[in-house]
Amino acid sequence: MVKKTTIPVSKRNSLRTHRQIFTLNDEENKALNRYLAKYKVKNKSKFIRETLMLKIIRKFEEDHPTLFD
Repeated sequence: MVKKTTIPVSKRNSLRTHRQIFTLNDEENKALNRYLAKYKVKNKSKFIRETLMLKIIRKFEEDHPTLFD
């Protein structure tokens, strides 16, 4: 059996140190909370972070430079 090595928290590159704050209006907040409840999302910040980054990465992929444009 291979022993799994773990990287100490202090040496991880993905440590989240940059805080981003945004606000929602009443309807946006209500819609977000309904979605979280309906789909039983347990971690709100993880859901928002993954959803946002997925959208950003997809946009970068769409806008990549092409040779014959």
